[in-house]
Amino acid sequence: MTRRAGRNRRRLLEREAELAAADEALCELAGLNPDDSEPAERPRGALLAFAGPAGLGKTTLLAEVRRRAAAKGCTVLSARGGDQEQRVAFHVARQLIQPQLAGSSDAALRLQLGSWYAIVGPALGLCTAEAGAPPDPQGLRDGLDWVLTHLAVQRAPLVLVLDDAHWADPESLSWLAAFAPRAEELPMLLVVAYRPDELPDHAQQFRGLPGRAGHRPIDLEPLTAPAVGRLVREQLGGHADDAFCRECWAVTAGNPFEAIELTAKVRDRGLEPNEAGAHLLRDLAAAVKGSGLVARLERLGSSTVRLAWAGAVLGTEIPPALAASVAGLGAEEAADAADRLRDARILTGSDTLEFVHPLIATAVYRAIPDAVRVALHGQAAWSVVDAGLGSTAAARHLMETHPEGDPWVVQHLRAAARETLRAGAPDAARRHLARALREPPACEDRAAVLFELGCASLLTEPATTVNHLRAALEEPIADPALRQGIVYRLSQVLAHSDRLGEASDTLAREARLTTDPRTRLRMQAEKFMWDAFRADEPDSPARSRRLARLADRLTGRDLTERYIIGLRAWDATLRAEPAAVALSHAERALEGGLGWAAEDRGFEVPVLVALTFLYADRPGRAEELFAAGTAEFERQGWRGAHLSFAYTLLAYIRFRRGRLAEAEDFVRAGLRLAERVGPRTPVEWYALGTLVEVLLARGRLDEAVQVAHDHDFGEPFPAAVTFPDSQTVYGELLLARGRPKEAAVELAAAGRRLDPRGMRNPAWCPWQLHLALAEAHDAPDRAREIALDAVHRARRYATASAIGQALRVAAEVSGGTERTGFLEEAVYHLERSPAGYELARAVVDLGTHLRRTGRPQEAAEHLYRGLEAAGQCGADGLVDSARDELAAAGLRPRRLRAIETDALTARERTAAVLTAQGRDAAMVATALHLDEQAVTRLLSAVYRKVGTDRAGLAEALGDGLTDTLEAPHGR
Repeated sequence: MTRRAGRNRRRLLEREAELAAADEALCELAGLNPDDSEPAERPRGALLAFAGPAGLGKTTLLAEVRRRAAAKGCTVLSARGGDQEQRVAFHVARQLIQPQLAGSSDAALRLQLGSWYAIVGPALGLCTAEAGAPPDPQGLRDGLDWVLTHLAVQRAPLVLVLDDAHWADPESLSWLAAFAPRAEELPMLLVVAYRPDELPDHAQQFRGLPGRAGHRPIDLEPLTAPAVGRLVREQLGGHADDAFCRECWAVTAGNPFEAIELTAKVRDRGLEPNEAGAHLLRDLAAAVKGSGLVARLERLGSSTVRLAWAGAVLGTEIPPALAASVAGLGAEEAADAADRLRDARILTGSDTLEFVHPLIATAVYRAIPDAVRVALHGQAAWSVVDAGLGSTAAARHLMETHPEGDPWVVQHLRAAARETLRAGAPDAARRHLARALREPPACEDRAAVLFELGCASLLTEPATTVNHLRAALEEPIADPALRQGIVYRLSQVLAHSDRLGEASDTLAREARLTTDPRTRLRMQAEKFMWDAFRADEPDSPARSRRLARLADRLTGRDLTERYIIGLRAWDATLRAEPAAVALSHAERALEGGLGWAAEDRGFEVPVLVALTFLYADRPGRAEELFAAGTAEFERQGWRGAHLSFAYTLLAYIRFRRGRLAEAEDFVRAGLRLAERVGPRTPVEWYALGTLVEVLLARGRLDEAVQVAHDHDFGEPFPAAVTFPDSQTVYGELLLARGRPKEAAVELAAAGRRLDPRGMRNPAWCPWQLHLALAEAHDAPDRAREIALDAVHRARRYATASAIGQALRVAAEVSGGTERTGFLEEAVYHLERSPAGYELARAVVDLGTHLRRTGRPQEAAEHLYRGLEAAGQCGADGLVDSARDELAAAGLRPRRLRAIETDALTARERTAAVLTAQGRDAAMVATALHLDEQAVTRLLSAVYRKVGTDRAGLAEALGDGLTDTLEAPHGR
């Protein structure tokens, strides 16, 4: 980046405190004591923020910080916001990072960035976006985090300097503001400067950045009269008298920029710096900025004015040839004009021009007559395109022009929107397309522009997206593929906005209008999918019959047919048809492949197919499919709702396998991502339901209650079907809190909602089991009847885990020998299932029952076994229950066998395995939200203990990672 020569080393007056803070931070960053005499304890990163109005010397101060950082051997990254570049997505991010990577070949870049290449490369201008769905904004920010973290580690110590942060583009600024607190954890000093009175809404978070760790930003104060006096004498000579210097201070209000410019004017006018000439200073000061500056510029001639205007329109880092083109000047005339502007201290630089100060650039830009300014932006757009800089560079100028129905403008705005959307900046794309719509486009293109606008608004404004897509359908559309794409996207956004009925109706209406049989089949498939999630579907049994007839005659020759077959597998699961039937359809659906991250398809059907395996007691296969899907999401840069669903459902799989500590770790990661998406969204309902169930299973009732309270987990429940069912989990929570009557009301309501729809599988939604327990005290006969009906349904579904769980609850609401038989059979089935936690519960229950019925020897055997199983599951509450029963029997609980991996989370163990397989430790750590050093230390410990063989790793890290070793879900 070209900097203003001659200004970087200007002596700073009355900035000793600011420079001392910078020196202290730089010493800590370099691992030195402030006097550089000896090493400090360890290097420390920091934040340093300077705030002050325009002209107080922030840029000069930052230039000195950069110089001192370079002198201490730091790698320095620098950027500045620009008044004209605020709408250029990732403009600041590119200034910071692109110079560090731009010299590398494409192969080297791919090696450096790894799987982040296709995600962050387009945003940083390092490569062209690949085909496929664009990354979501959060995924891109995570990728930028990784790149900057990697640079901080590789090129430490690193100093990142951002000037004029108030003018930074929203995409860069939101990323940096979120990243800033991490600077203290890295070998990085982040220094920012901004004008607090000009911070836009999207930059307000920068007000919270501390000037030093734990302190407020450092506010720059105007210079005092003595400091201005020293500045004047440095510029004009020591003979400048006190009255003259004091008047300079008065007319500039201690503003360093204005004081320096004023002294230059005094020198140009040949004015003697004494009391006799002091009365002229006020008029000279007026010429430094505002109308005085404009008048001074106009005296330089029309061609010079046009070049200055062109430069103001182009912004910062102005190529002289491009400025000449915009100004309509020949090369020699433009060169002469540039010389005059340099002499007048308006412009500086040669290969690249730049205004001497942002205040001058702003004054020049605002002085351009409105009509001329619009015309100059139009000319700038043409010149930028002619120079080969592309549609995105031209788009910011086209945004400032008046609509004229020009197809060329529409064409380039649409092209720019495609580029920015694929680069991960949907808000910028939306602005480009909204402007294209106002141009307006030709009638035959209007539907396409509305469709593109709807797609760009999908992640940020779903309600607006619906309006755009519905408007698109009302336009005349000659291309059937375009109309179909609009319909699919409209149904998708309606469904994700919890308007499943509207999504289904839209597809049904369009299916009746289409004449193409394959299109109609695709629309039927989409309708079947959204109906499967509807809690208010009017005739679910009829839909199931239609789905079964259709799926049975399809061969799975394309993705649409495989989706329908996959939906048939899920429907069989919900309706408690024999698990073998559901599994056969699931296998058929997978034969040709189901993509999780296809641009024009949702990920819902692959998820349902994977869950079919889970409920059918094939959790290893389910986890394998989720691992592959999660990897697709991360490769695509989808780190919002998609990745949250993946983590949450991975947690649910671990929960059903009885790995409660791992389940809790994954679901908390899923909930953190869900909270970034928004409250009471479907993805948050999934995460909350799973987390509450896991906490209850672990015996942490108070924590489960607090989570539910903090996230408003309760009525009204979502219109979409969730896994686990939200209302059922809420009823389970009420039951655990000792409020059985309230629980019974919620659980009975869940049954009335699900039973008429044919959703009768207790393995999927055990509302009957919890209702039986809630009714046991007041209506024991009814409770037993409900539980036995659940046993009947479980036997029809015919999985060991479903039958065992139902029998365990039936035993709890039964008595005598019947209870013994139910518990013994429950243990028999659960021993043949992957449901470790349910087995532990059944074994402890059986031991407890045997102790209380006078069979102490058998009771002890089961209680010891249940205690061990509960400990391995992480079910602390069940461990306590087993210990209490053993104590009541006069037996001493055995010490649980040490589990080597108890202190490790699921993601830590996964990270160690992936790193051992050759994955880059930094990438694995970032992908799994872990500290890279912790991952490396963990891996080293494993190596020391078991070497690098896969069997040893699996044993050391826990056999729960067997599936992960075969199909890792990290990077």
